[in-house]
Amino acid sequence: MRCYTISYAAGYICLSAYLSDEIMNLKDFPVTATIPVQWGEMDAAQHVNNVIYLRWSETGRIAYFKRLGYDVSPGGNEAGFILGWQDCKYIFPVTYPDTIHLGVQVTKIEKDKFLMECHMFSEKHNRIVAISQHRIVTYNYTTFQKVDIPDGLRNKIEKLEGKIEEDDIIA
Repeated sequence: MRCYTISYAAGYICLSAYLSDEIMNLKDFPVTATIPVQWGEMDAAQHVNNVIYLRWSETGRIAYFKRLGYDVSPGGNEAGFILGWQDCKYIFPVTYPDTIHLGVQVTKIEKDKFLMECHMFSEKHNRIVAISQHRIVTYNYTTFQKVDIPDGLRNKIEKLEGKIEEDDIIA
């Protein structure tokens, strides 16, 4: 069993999921965000609609890009981002009222794309509720073609993920 511990204003909670024996802490994620569940996000089945989880993970992605100091608007950089693929493992239904805590990380970097994960935790239920994965492709919105990840961006991701030290960054 994987135990996730998150910190919020009222203290600490342990979020459990039957994933592995690894213990993770929300502090282990380089980027976090908190989202209140809205009553209107529930569907006829009386739980949050599945598409909302993807919106939450989008919020996590954008928070990650902003933490990198990267412009998320198309054409704002030499290489922009485009979502190439996503999926979501729904683990536990969420209902209103609740607060969702997101933990976001990059798990793999390739030549022209990287894989992100967004782990979603319910404060009310004291557990993980979903894990979403996203393949982000670096894309030139002027030429309409994918491009290699610029070295500066790769270095920022690796630094944020704790994979390289400040002194290792190539200017």
